[in-house]
Amino acid sequence: MKHVPIVVLDFGSQYTQIIARKLRESGVYSEIVPYSESIENIKARTPKGIILSGGPASVYAKDAYHPHEEIFELGLPILGICYGMQLISQHFGGSVIPADHHEYGKAKLNFVKDNPIFKDTTDGQIVWMSHGDRVENIPEGFEKIGVSENSPYAAIANLEKNIYAFQFHPEVYHSVEGSKLLKNFAKYICGC
Repeated sequence: MKHVPIVVLDFGSQYTQIIARKLRESGVYSEIVPYSESIENIKARTPKGIILSGGPASVYAKDAYHPHEEIFELGLPILGICYGMQLISQHFGGSVIPADHHEYGKAKLNFVKDNPIFKDTTDGQIVWMSHGDRVENIPEGFEKIGVSENSPYAAIANLEKNIYAFQFHPEVYHSVEGSKLLKNFAKYICGC
């Protein structure tokens, strides 16, 4: 199997193909694989990072999609997007609950902390939200790095584990600087 710098695990998001395209447009090759991809096949691609896509399900549902838990033990940088963020939060002991109202539309992302994932992007940038669940409590070891009016945890990170997560969708057109955020993950976090 060939080397793939970024592996995108697909949890059924309508936007997953756009994640890979945005990475490729920034000069980083990526491949999309099902969320259920075996850990052996992921390792065989020798990725420098993993992205967990969004998805239509709820992480707390009985039949929720879960990747092989060993992906969190590979020591690779990980970026979770929407469902991916909720999955990361739940996996590490945070809590995810149904939101009081579904958040769908533009929001302003305000930085709480400087972070390489935000390099050369604008504080207060417009991002696209599309979710019915929200992270209620982030896991121990994680910190919030970005907020929006309706999402107190719009962006979180665990610097020690090199795990990042966005509640919004950086891959879509409406997230004005989203392509830069994905590129920053690949370049500054993963070293692609």
